[in-house]
Amino acid sequence: MSRKLWALALATSLTPTGMALAKTPYDGVWIFDHADPRPGVTMVQVASEGTRITGAVTTLWYGPVTMQNARLDKGVLTFEVKNLNDREHPVQTWTLRRTAKGVQLGGKMWFSDIAEGGRRGTVREAEARAFRAQALPAWKEVAQLPLAPTPPMGWSSWNKFGEKIDDATIRAMADAMVSTGLRDAGYRYINIDDGWQGTRDADGRIRPNAKFPDMKALTDYVHAKGLKIGIYSSQGPRTCAGYEGSYGHVRQDAQSYADWGFDYLKYDLCSGEYFYDSADTVKRSYAEMGAALEATGRPIIFSLCEYGRFDVGSWGRLVGGHLWRTTGDITDDYKTMAQIGFDKNGKAEYAGSNGFNDPDMLEIGNGGMSEDEYRTHMTLWAMSAAPLLMGHDLRQTPPAMLKLLENREVIAVDQDARGIQGKAVRKDGTLEIWAKPLADGSVALALFNRGDAAARMSATAADAGFSAISAVRNLWTGGTHTADALGFDVPSHGVVMLRVEGK
Repeated sequence: MSRKLWALALATSLTPTGMALAKTPYDGVWIFDHADPRPGVTMVQVASEGTRITGAVTTLWYGPVTMQNARLDKGVLTFEVKNLNDREHPVQTWTLRRTAKGVQLGGKMWFSDIAEGGRRGTVREAEARAFRAQALPAWKEVAQLPLAPTPPMGWSSWNKFGEKIDDATIRAMADAMVSTGLRDAGYRYINIDDGWQGTRDADGRIRPNAKFPDMKALTDYVHAKGLKIGIYSSQGPRTCAGYEGSYGHVRQDAQSYADWGFDYLKYDLCSGEYFYDSADTVKRSYAEMGAALEATGRPIIFSLCEYGRFDVGSWGRLVGGHLWRTTGDITDDYKTMAQIGFDKNGKAEYAGSNGFNDPDMLEIGNGGMSEDEYRTHMTLWAMSAAPLLMGHDLRQTPPAMLKLLENREVIAVDQDARGIQGKAVRKDGTLEIWAKPLADGSVALALFNRGDAAARMSATAADAGFSAISAVRNLWTGGTHTADALGFDVPSHGVVMLRVEGK
């Protein structure tokens, strides 16, 4: 037996022939052939010495998850594991128990997981299933290409379709982007989110699944519409929906995206959270892909999705990033949208040309909010210089929602050349006034009513940083207002958006 196998045998309390030493009823290797794919338990290894019990649960998502504080309790092996996907519950309790079908692993890490039918395994099986850890490159800054002078605008598949996407749907969204006039309003990207990945070839190259028969033909189709196209991956072994991630194949994947003709990559930490749990490792994992994209020679916008951890805005540009998520996922309801947009978006000082805080995709058109609430959503994102990535079915855009999304004057505030992220200049309970300086010297003002009842709100020259106002344009109604009468009745969860000139 090789030295490696001997070491494994000792670590798992096995003899060289694969027979478990009887210390606890669970010592040895337990193989799971049909576990739930998320997190994809493949093996449990247990060893004991006296009262000390150690071990690990090997998963497809997180690699080896180390047992902590393992103990026997009434015949059940109970232990804790780190749960880095849930910041509110960073530790979870798991159990291993005997059943008529072998052993059963129970616990939760992000998704509920019960793995049944674990059978006794051998050293050879343990070696075959051992996770092959990959080392990160040393930290090195990545040159940021000037690909996003203003926040990216487009569409992404996740909010409406989740992982239930295919070639035909993506082509249909490109068609609708043109036919609705959204392309001409400035929306350019058609982004494929999670769910396109298949398996890897023998040489490690990623292949799309059967729903995407020809990625190059798809990108050519979208480009022919005068649009650009994006794709999605994770630096972990699995993506959020459980598909193949880029772990161990970063350069290969970047080259595949370039060869296929993609213009944008969303890189989602997901299962990578277990491997990269410090500021240093998270930064290096994004720098690894940033450098890989740069090496392809193709201009590809780099979207960092790591939920605002480790003050991402302070280093997003240094890994080649052009936008970086600052929050958890948005959902189609006012409460979540408002928390993200008002309270949890990134620091304004980090935003500017080629680098923007990303409060997640737009929900406009998905039906979970009122028209006033969606108007607030659009205004808040525009005032924040946020990427405008729609997330609804473009073929089914209600006229009122299309009017919101295509408002050229509101879009111009978002796309202003200065790239300044607006912020609140005055708050009074649930009433907030935000200001955003613009390149022509004017200032966008937004009067937000976050309360549950209509309210009278007034803006002043001082709110815009002026001593006097000379002209006012209402960006949602198209009307003008006299400088000395900037009072408005603002509906509950509604907004008034102005472009103000002054001195």
